[in-house]
Amino acid sequence: MITDFLNMIDSYMYYPILIIVLTIGGIWFSIRTKFVQIRLFPEAWRVLTEKPTEEGAVSSFQALMVSTASRVGTGNIIGVSTALCLGGPGAVFWMWVLAILGSGSAFIETTLAQIYKRRDEHLDGCYGGPAHYIEQALHNKALAIIFTICLIATYGFGFNLLCSYNLQSTFETYSFYNPDTTPMIIGLIAAALVALVIFGGGKSIAKITGVIVPVMGVVYVLVALFLILAHITYLPTVLKMIFTDAFDFQAIGSGIAGSCLIYGIKRGLYSNEAGVGSAPNAAASADISHPVKQGLAAVISVCIDTIFLCTATAFMCMMSGIKPTAEAAGAVYVQNSIQASLGSFGPIYITVAMALFAFTTLIGNLYYVDNGLKYLNHNTLPGKTFMIFWRILCALVVFVGAIISMDAAWAAADITMGLMALINVPSCIILGKVAYKALKDYEEKKKAGKNPVFRASEIGLDPAQLDYWQDGPSKFDGREQDHLFHTEKAK
Repeated sequence: MITDFLNMIDSYMYYPILIIVLTIGGIWFSIRTKFVQIRLFPEAWRVLTEKPTEEGAVSSFQALMVSTASRVGTGNIIGVSTALCLGGPGAVFWMWVLAILGSGSAFIETTLAQIYKRRDEHLDGCYGGPAHYIEQALHNKALAIIFTICLIATYGFGFNLLCSYNLQSTFETYSFYNPDTTPMIIGLIAAALVALVIFGGGKSIAKITGVIVPVMGVVYVLVALFLILAHITYLPTVLKMIFTDAFDFQAIGSGIAGSCLIYGIKRGLYSNEAGVGSAPNAAASADISHPVKQGLAAVISVCIDTIFLCTATAFMCMMSGIKPTAEAAGAVYVQNSIQASLGSFGPIYITVAMALFAFTTLIGNLYYVDNGLKYLNHNTLPGKTFMIFWRILCALVVFVGAIISMDAAWAAADITMGLMALINVPSCIILGKVAYKALKDYEEKKKAGKNPVFRASEIGLDPAQLDYWQDGPSKFDGREQDHLFHTEKAK
């Protein structure tokens, strides 16, 4: 009954509500910025090579890696598999569409997060995100609190329930898997490891996985590329399947809730989180000379996640010759696909990769939760007693996620994520003019041959209302920034 109720809310939320909001938002941002995600795509890559304005500060590239890490992981593997098995091959096309339009939304939300970021009184750095620009620019503290509660619900509950389920589902392909006991055992182990880390222990575990996971991510891409190249003759057939299914509007109209269109949007949004309002929390920490630079970096993050990684998974699975079925939705389809080419090593590799991705995702999600709790408690974590209770609850969520059904896990994640997007995208539409002016300022300074340095007063903002950008981004003034820019360019 609970699963049916969640599925009902999930279906209605995405069609018609979210599909309209995301489409209007993506198209509106793209038109108003003259498709900045395409026009300045080469510039976005160049921005990533810039160093921070102050020694030891977080660079644009480092902030990108944090926000990308929150995007890349189980969604690129399990999410894509689920979309193919339940929605059909056309879901890949609608993932691409969402990525292109969504990268415009990512540009706006990240630029706004940079403009309205705050100084950290406890650390030498900065922080920010949708809650802060909703409070400061929209002057709506209540809505900012509601957004933060949705963020805590998404990352503390919805996403971690799903992540834990996806982790245990990778063991279904093995002969020792018992649906009555194996999920509970995996859930207990995962919950214990998460508890060990969030209660202050297990630092070595977190450090080791922090090194291994990026390597595993690169290896996953290389394996996917190898398998794609090994079956490259199937590429025309795969592309035909994708486009034929994507434009089969008769099939879409006959069951839109379970169509490739909706699954492409759901799983694409889960994977790249464009417009959801999560990545800007990490992006706000970057020390840069102009907010637009981090907005451009966000475009690259969405591209890496969906256009590269999701497509790699989709092509790898579709070229294997293994037919996607509803029963194989999730890890099983990916494991069966890779086993067709790599033999018994394939499923084992996916299990190891998923275990590492899932563990770091579980811990990373709780980082967002802590940020949300800080916002609700005047930028400090609540008392020790509350935090002990809260962290025990977070560990229990990991255990519960391993034993619930797939439908319940996905529906919970879709709903909580959807609530964030329903607040963040309209807020960005209202505040968009600030980002548009910042983009115009950036392009004018680039055209003049300068390294763009942002000053709030130059686009009509009151510097007294901001923590940053009164006289520029840092201790350097504009002339020194220009000198550094031309020196780096000459190099």
